[in-house]
Amino acid sequence: MPVKVGDMAPDFDLPAVTGDQKFRVKLSDFRGKKHVVVAFHPLDWTPT
Repeated sequence: MPVKVGDMAPDFDLPAVTGDQKFRVKLSDFRGKKHVVVAFHPLDWTPT
């Protein structure tokens, strides 16, 4: 079932990199603490 405007986003985690540090970021780590914008950019950082 698709997420609708105003629905709470399902929790997920993604790999992240800052400099040489690799870690995972979970959406639930920010719930109730900050506003979060999720953007998807297909083919970013991939050779074309």
